[in-house]
Amino acid sequence: MNLHQRRYLVNRIALTLSMSAMAFGLVWLAWILFTVFVQGVSGLSLNLFTQMTPPPGSSDGGLLNAIVGSLIMVGIGTGLGTPIGILAGVYLAEYGRHKWLGHTIRFINDLLLSAPSIVIGLFVYSLIVARTGTFSAWAGGISLALLVLPVVIRTTENMLLLVPGSLREAAFALGAPMHIVVTKVTLRAARSGIITGILLAVARIAGETAPLLFTALSNQFWSTDLGSPMANLPVTIFRFAMSPFEEWQRLAWAGVLLITLGVLGLNILARVLFRSQKVN
Repeated sequence: MNLHQRRYLVNRIALTLSMSAMAFGLVWLAWILFTVFVQGVSGLSLNLFTQMTPPPGSSDGGLLNAIVGSLIMVGIGTGLGTPIGILAGVYLAEYGRHKWLGHTIRFINDLLLSAPSIVIGLFVYSLIVARTGTFSAWAGGISLALLVLPVVIRTTENMLLLVPGSLREAAFALGAPMHIVVTKVTLRAARSGIITGILLAVARIAGETAPLLFTALSNQFWSTDLGSPMANLPVTIFRFAMSPFEEWQRLAWAGVLLITLGVLGLNILARVLFRSQKVN
């Protein structure tokens, strides 16, 4: 067997193993999605979006309070984490790329990016819930913001580093100061990629349960008080799925379907934006 034949054989073996691994993963993904859709569709109804979570044994109820609570806390987490993440990413890419502070922030961000969400939840619990003596939507939103933060920082930095240096040099040659170059040139060029990172961060926190168990807990009733426990989809799904009541289990599957559709929609939107990004 000559060198060409050996390379061809190795390439075919590697390609076969890669395709087999991809097929193996896709089979499980398709199975999970099929189960979620089959079980979740049976729980979809108008009551799901118009009524509160039912008491034990009730056959009539919905997930309105949990849906609204999740939207509120995801909004808080995104609103708090996104601007800080973008500013930190801008500093790492434009100002502190080779400074010791930049290296330190990048290292801490990598640790935060890989930290389990339950650790974040325990941290916020000890920092806020234990001190205030009550679970709250604010605590839940802050825990989600800490999960959004590293994703946005990493994405912002990477997208800004993809912007050609010639754009910066051209702006500097025209006499533009550094803050104008950042806001008018590099951020505009990397806008689509940064938005993609934000959408992926929102998709990540949409189904997080562990942080909310330690911070926002849940609420059986309608509540928009940010200083008290608030219903949310992940915790409600956890409670209902573990219950012996068939109606609760049906609502849990419907909630899983809503989160799955939301996450899939955000991921598809992010991929479309990322694919259409062009840095000239």
